[in-house]
Amino acid sequence: MILLTPELRAQLIANGRERDADHVPVVKFFNPLGEGVWLATELDEDGDTLFGLADLGEPELGSFSLAEMVAVRLPLGLGIERDILFDGLFPISVWAEAAHRTGSIRDAERVLQAVHRTQRRDA
Repeated sequence: MILLTPELRAQLIANGRERDADHVPVVKFFNPLGEGVWLATELDEDGDTLFGLADLGEPELGSFSLAEMVAVRLPLGLGIERDILFDGLFPISVWAEAAHRTGSIRDAERVLQAVHRTQRRDA
């Protein structure tokens, strides 16, 4: 699977030019066999350094390498994948807070999707 389409790459780079903004995550990567979820909001001009929320057992904001994710080889010939159905919905600060409160990005996603459904229903 291609982890970044040209459209996603362009959005991430554009966000990277606006460093002080609280961007909505553009893309979600995950380990299909276990721990490891990354939400990326920005991509540096180097084309490799992503910024966002990473969860390898404990969620934290920071930078991570696209090349390192691409290089991961898992059993059964699998690798890190992109969640093609992911919708960021909220700014990364909201994701970080929810992930810290729930303990993981995966749990935060369930909570934030429920909040979003409630907001849409009440609107």
